[in-house]
Amino acid sequence: MIVREMVEAREREILTQYATKSADSKGRLKPEDQCQIRTEFQRDRDRIIHSKAFRRLMHKTQVFLAPEGDHFRTRLTHTIEVSQIARTIARGAGLNEDLTEAIAMGHDLGHTPFGHNGEVILDRIYSGGFKHNRQSLRVVDVLESSSDRKRGMNLTMEVRDGILNHTGSTMPLTPEGQVVKISDRIAYINHDIDDAIRSGVITAADLPEESIIILGDSHKKRIDTLVKDMIRCSYNQPEARLSEEKWHAMNELRKFMFANVYSNKHVKSAGDPGKVEEIITSLFEYFVQNPEELPEELYAMKNEYSIEELAKDHVAGMTDRYAINKYNEIFVPAGWK
Repeated sequence: MIVREMVEAREREILTQYATKSADSKGRLKPEDQCQIRTEFQRDRDRIIHSKAFRRLMHKTQVFLAPEGDHFRTRLTHTIEVSQIARTIARGAGLNEDLTEAIAMGHDLGHTPFGHNGEVILDRIYSGGFKHNRQSLRVVDVLESSSDRKRGMNLTMEVRDGILNHTGSTMPLTPEGQVVKISDRIAYINHDIDDAIRSGVITAADLPEESIIILGDSHKKRIDTLVKDMIRCSYNQPEARLSEEKWHAMNELRKFMFANVYSNKHVKSAGDPGKVEEIITSLFEYFVQNPEELPEELYAMKNEYSIEELAKDHVAGMTDRYAINKYNEIFVPAGWK
């Protein structure tokens, strides 16, 4: 039988000097006995995958609101794509694949319903502001519960740091967290291009020519180029990164997407943004005014956190369809349904 100590010894043999070793983890917020079989980072990955917050990602929008086709990305498929890209880079660069996978699987747990539209609206109406990376950390630290852990998942410091800093100006402390941060961008830029072309919002000919020359003229080629470049630049290095040329080419694609897709009225039909704002705002205000109707596990925290924060937690955790159904249940007269 392969036990944890054997896996930890193997990590010291095959990973580079800069990789984060499981046995060297800075530990958890609350100390726990170690598992006989799994490393600390493997346990974190498993806790995330078995969480309710992770399962809800399948019904949360990525970019396209209520897409009619079956092949548009959701928050869950995005998470799986990030994990696949990040694990390939970590393996090729001699980094800890288990830590990388755990961070990737947990990085978007705090995302709102209705994609970034929901995030922008909650950031505006909740007095404490809203960022999905901070909410993801709150999910794993406070909101997710299980029979043996009444409050939070009690993840390792390295995974918590990677989740919190997968976006924004602060770089994760570990090279594995840095891999996820860049893999997130690699994934969403390229799969959003794929979805936008499929939907007819743009064509392949519209993409910036210089970026296509450098990265490739297909989804597969672009990801392959970026993954191989990041492995070459990150192997046995203290930081994980892309080359300047590939980083610039990828960011030019990102600028193009923001200008031509993410704010495009055809991506979200003319009425959708207003409908999303009505749903998010109405639900948030309703639960602030009627806190006793919050889920029991949230209402039980009313002496620790403000009602406004708990209402924010509830709305942020909703899937798209649950938010719509809850809105209809509360605000739409029965005779109108």
